[in-house]
Formats: sequence, C-alpha cells, structure tokens
Amino acid sequence: MLRSLWRPFDRFSLQHFRYIINELQGVEVVDTSNRERIVDILQSIVEIVTYGDRHDPSIFECFMEHQVLAEFVRMLKVSRDTRIAAKVLQYFSIMIQNLCREHAIYYCFSNGHINSIITHEYEFHVSDIALYYVSFIRAVGGKLNKDTICLLLKVQEGTVTSFSLYTEALRFAQHGDKMIQASIRSLTLSIYNVSDDMICQFLMTPPESEYFSDLILKLREECVHLDATVCSMRKNYSSDKRTELMSGIDKLLDDLYYIKDLLCLGKSHLNTVVFHKLLGLLVVPIMIPLMQLGKSTGVKISSVTSLYLLSRLLQVVDKKEMLDSVASLILYPHVASCPVFDTEGYATDRSQVKTTSDQLNDIEQILNSSFESHDNGEAFGDILEPKLSAHHLLSFQWDRVQERVGILSYIFSDNQGLLFASLMLLLILAESNDLDNLLASVFGFHQKTAETDDSVDSKLFDGIIFLKCIPQILNALLNIVGSYTPSSTLNQWHAAWFLLKVIDLQRSRLGHHELHLFNVNIRLNASFHKAREHLLDEVSGCWFDYIVDTFEKEWISCKKALEESSRNKDLFFLLQIAFHKPSSDGNNIDAWQRMVDAVKIFVLHLQLKAYVLDGCIPNNSPINSRTTSLPNPGSILALDLSIVNFGSEVTLGSGIPCKISFSKVGVRDIYMIPVAKGLCGKLLLVEKHPFRSQTGTVLAIARLAGLTQPNIDENGTWLHLCIREFNPKFLDKRSDLNLPNHETDARWTLGFSDAEACEAAFSLIAEQTCNQRSFTESLLAPSLYGNLLGGGEDIQSS
Repeated sequence: MLRSLWRPFDRFSLQHFRYIINELQGVEVVDTSNRERIVDILQSIVEIVTYGDRHDPSIFECFMEHQVLAEFVRMLKVSRDTRIAAKVLQYFSIMIQNLCREHAIYYCFSNGHINSIITHEYEFHVSDIALYYVSFIRAVGGKLNKDTICLLLKVQEGTVTSFSLYTEALRFAQHGDKMIQASIRSLTLSIYNVSDDMICQFLMTPPESEYFSDLILKLREECVHLDATVCSMRKNYSSDKRTELMSGIDKLLDDLYYIKDLLCLGKSHLNTVVFHKLLGLLVVPIMIPLMQLGKSTGVKISSVTSLYLLSRLLQVVDKKEMLDSVASLILYPHVASCPVFDTEGYATDRSQVKTTSDQLNDIEQILNSSFESHDNGEAFGDILEPKLSAHHLLSFQWDRVQERVGILSYIFSDNQGLLFASLMLLLILAESNDLDNLLASVFGFHQKTAETDDSVDSKLFDGIIFLKCIPQILNALLNIVGSYTPSSTLNQWHAAWFLLKVIDLQRSRLGHHELHLFNVNIRLNASFHKAREHLLDEVSGCWFDYIVDTFEKEWISCKKALEESSRNKDLFFLLQIAFHKPSSDGNNIDAWQRMVDAVKIFVLHLQLKAYVLDGCIPNNSPINSRTTSLPNPGSILALDLSIVNFGSEVTLGSGIPCKISFSKVGVRDIYMIPVAKGLCGKLLLVEKHPFRSQTGTVLAIARLAGLTQPNIDENGTWLHLCIREFNPKFLDKRSDLNLPNHETDARWTLGFSDAEACEAAFSLIAEQTCNQRSFTESLLAPSLYGNLLGGGEDIQSS
C-alpha cells in the first residue's frame, strides 16, 4: 500500500522528490486500485529528474542514492496492468531524451537497468505497447556514443556475448507499422555508426548477421510483388491497384535509401557484408534471367520490371562498387560465377574477408590477364569462360555484338518498354563519373581527356558497344517520336528525353556526331509535319480557345522534362508504359486530352529541333499571348471579355433579340450577343435594362469555341446550341476523387421572330467564332509555318 498522506511540498523540491520516491518504494503490487497514482508518481519523478539535471544537481544525487531506476524495473515486474508497462516505457523514454549532463546519461546506462527494461517480457499484442517499446529503445539509441554503447554490452574474454538493445530491436525490423520500422532502422544506423571492431565482429557473426540477408531477401520479395502488381494492372487496371503499386514503390525506395545509408557509414567490414549480400541475393538473381544464360535463380520478374529495379538501385545506391559490378555483369555475364558475387559460405571473420574494391580489382586482373595472349580462333563464349578477355572483346567483329544476347540485346527490341528500360540503365551508367575507366571504355562511355588512363587502348575501346549502337538507337527513338496513335503521347515524350540524352552523350564523350545529328534533323522535319497537321486539326476543333494557354504551359513543362538528368528522373514511366491505356469514350474529356496531346507533341518537336541545331532549348515560348486585337469603336468588343460574368452590364450593340425558356423562370425576352476579342470568345445572353435602352444585364455565358453543332430547326426560327460545360480546371480533382469522366453538355434553344433573324444569329456566331479561331492561328503561325527548324526542307514551302 502507499505510505502516509501527501504533504504540500514545492513540486520540484528535494523534499517532495524524496517523498514520492518513498511512496513508490512502498508499492508491493500494481493493480487497478493504485494504478492511476503510480502513473502520477512516475510522471512526477521524470519531471523532477529532468528539472534537476538542468538546475539542481542534488536531485540527481538523490535519484542515484535511492536507485530509482531499479524501482522503474520493479514496477514492470510487480505490475498486473499493461498500462503501467506502457507508462514506464513512455516516461523513461522522456527522461532519457531530456537528460543533458554526461554524468547523468552514464549513470542511466550503467548497472544493467536499461538492459533489464529492454529484455522484460511485454505483451506486445496488447494496445500500443510495441510503439512505446520502440520509442524507448530509439531514445536509448539517440544517446549512444563510443563510450555509452559499451555499457550495454556483455563481454567475455574480449568478445561481445550479448547486446540486448540490438538483438531485441531486430525483432521489429520487419514490423508492419511504418513508424516502428523507421525507428528500428534509425536505431541500427546509430549502433553501426559508433561500433568499434569488437562490436562489429559481434554484429557480423550469425545469428545477428542474418539481419542483412533477411533485409535483402525481404526487398527481393517486394520486387517480386511489385512485378506481380504491374502484370495484374496490364490485364485489369484499377485505381486500387495503382495505389498498391505506388505504395510498393515507396516501400522499395525506403529500403534502398536505408541500404545506401548503411553503405555510407564508412565501416569497411559492414560495407563489404551489405554490398556482398545486395549483389548475391538481389542484383545477380535479377540480372541472370536478363542475361539469358539459361540459368534459373528462382526469382521470376519480368524483364522491364527487372531493368526498372536495377535502374532504381543505381539511382539510389550510386556507389562506385555497385556501378562497376552491374556494368561488369552486363558486359561479361559469366562474371556472375566469380566469388565476388557468391554468397555461399561467405566469411564473417574480418581476417578472411576481402574488401569490395579488392574483389573488383581481381575481376579487372582477370580481364587484363589475357591482353598478352590473343587467339583469334577462339569462340566468343570460350573467351568469357573460364577467364574473361578484354582484348578479345575489343577485337571481335561488330556483327557479334548484334547477335549478342543479354541486356544489351534489349536496346534492339521492338518492345518500347524494353527499349526504354534498357536504355535507362545504360544512361545511368554513362552519366556516372565513378564508373571504372576500363568498363566505361568498353561501353563507349569513356570521355577523352588529358587524364585518360594510358593503359586504356582508346582506339580499340572507343565506342565498341554503345557507339556502334547509336544509329539503331536513334532510329528506334525517332520512330517513336514520329508515331501518332492514341497511346503514343506518353511514349513520345520519353523517347524525346532519351534522344536528347543520347545526343548529349555523343557531343560530350563519343565524338563523330555530325552525321548522326544531320540524319536526326531530317527525320524530325518529317515528323514535325505530322505534329503540325494534328495541331491544325485541333485549331479547327472545339478546344481551340485553350490551345495558346496550353502551348505556353507545355513549353515550360516540356523543357523541364527534357532537361531532367537520369539521376533525378522518376522511373515510374518504365512501369506505366505496360498498363497505360488512354480513354476513348468520345466525350469532352477525350477531346480535351486530344488537344493537349497535340500541343504537347508539337511543342516537343520545336524543342527537339532547337536542341539538335543549337544545343539548347529557348527559355521562352515563341508565342506572345499578350498580343491583342484592336476593338471596333462603339462595339461591345471595347469591353474586356475576361471580366464579363453573370450579372455584368454590357452594351447591347449588335445583339439580336430572341426568346429563351428557363426551367425555373419561364420564357424571357433577351438579346443574343456573340463576341470575340483576341483569344477570348463568348456568347452572351443579355436581358435589356428596364430604364437604359442600350444596355443590358448578362443572364448566361457560354464559350464560343464550345458551341458544338449549332443548327436551325425545320421551321427556321429556332436555333439549337449545345453548350460545353466541362471545365479542364477540375480534371485533376475529378481523377483524385475517382469521379466518372462523363460530362453532359447543356442545351440552349433560342427562338427568333422570323427565319431571317435566326439565320443572322447563326451567321454572327459563326463569324465571331471564326474571328477568334483566326486570331489563335495567327499567334501560332510563326511556329506552324515559319522556317524555325532549320536544316532539311523549308517548312513554309511545304
């Protein structure tokens, strides 16, 4: 039972602190009768200790004297209520986090009390105990340094035999709660960062070292599931599956960034173990099927997804060793049997383990060892195995490369997904400055500089893999850029991005690009004509009033997209190609998207041509939408149409009187006023002002461009108008809310006094619409018809 009655001491006084300690020490069992009071005592102790750590050293002396930490541990043991366990963990976490004095921190880490709390048997299935527990061990991890970590170890004869903080934390390494998993990873990084050789030996010895294998194997499972989701979406797309896919990608990236953090800690033995596991358990099993060696790894992932995963890996884990290893496997598939890629029987004794750089040097020595012995009679497969000959690789004929299977063969694939995915992987390698000179030269990525390694035979190495592929690659990409199908726009943009990257690579590293660029220019001129015709079709369509605005927006978006580096590019498009299906319902949304796509592709061609000819894309759009037409004096055209809204007062001008019936207010006498000024065109329905004969109030507004299929009925006095109500501004919100993509157009029927007035109204609408369309085309004319592209035939003369 609790001792005596409470006495009114100052809350943070030493007397009050002694009093509540005595009260806590008198507790023999914790149950529902005293649970709330115990929670209050624990909270008070933590508050007072935190205060004393900053302001009153005598309080912490009292804390140590009465061994209050032991009381925290005792509360766990005598409690029959899981809420007490949660509060002990919560308040202890708060105290650890807020202690500042080194002496206080060292005391808390001594005497094994923290280990006792860590190893206590908790009912993790109850309430939020797991969250409080993980928060506690993370708080402990936040105070770790090279000295405090030793206080949590059990050591025998210079060898660590127990490290409860680490081993218990790993129980939650694959927890389903994302916050818990992130906390555990943060803790492990803190531990690795301050571990000395003795602790590292413990961490790298089974069963603790199995954590790294489990980590990579779990990542591999996620890769397989990701591929299964993509394949499922290809057959039956749904928003739920897309959400599942995006969640899987986020999880994949979290894992890769964690692995990168592990490799960046600067712990050589840890780096070697993690890197070796990553290669042996993930990279090689993914790459072997791609290399088409006829071997099975038990990992079934489609080629596009595999290439996507490798590219993502190199984007995130951009370490030299990883780049060199993947490049070696691409060029020399049989290297997969080299010990550097073998995880079986991997040594954990530091004295038996070679560093990754040493192992990669072994591969390079194998490559260089055959320079002195060259037998042209050997088959290419014989050269690769049992030992790899870079000299033979340099001397074999190009037709062998064309027949070559493996990842390099995918750049000749008719499958656009495979083409893009394989090129992406090669471009990431090409743009890296860390790729080994020997490997870069064999690929054709070797940059000719004064610092080029003399050991590299540049005449033989120059572009043997990549440079020879340039004509085929450019041809394939240009075919995609010039294609026009309902599903081609997305692929055209990505093909254009690849095209610019290949051109960049030629200019900066490969040389001899003038002929290739001339051919590119000719091909782009041909596809530009198609792009122009598609845009002109949209100028005649129902969304021409948005073309200029869309052009200016797409100019900025396209330039940003084309100039994006391969390291920063979101690779989701590689997966999206497999299941992307454009809508084809023939409604306003489809018509809108068709116009946007036409503008996108036209802008794309303009920027491609500018880049090919000048090496850069202009910042500013060639269209000046601020240009305005001169208004007719005394006409409603003098009015700023952009500010005309429901209820505005306007002059009646040349408006034509008519009648219209509204569902709620009945028949109204109105004036129909179609008016176009510059890019803006509107049809106004205006009710005459009762006192001012030449003005009226706007009752309704429609866009001129959106008046689809206006027609006069048989008796000649009724004009039927179909009014577009779809607003593109809400298109993204509609997708986010998962609303159906169907819009119902409004219909207006206007009655005129006679057939002549009805015909005049019809003609006036057509005239003003034509004026607006002509002005739009005049702004586009320099881009449509001007000789902006250079090279090849003159566009204007076509």
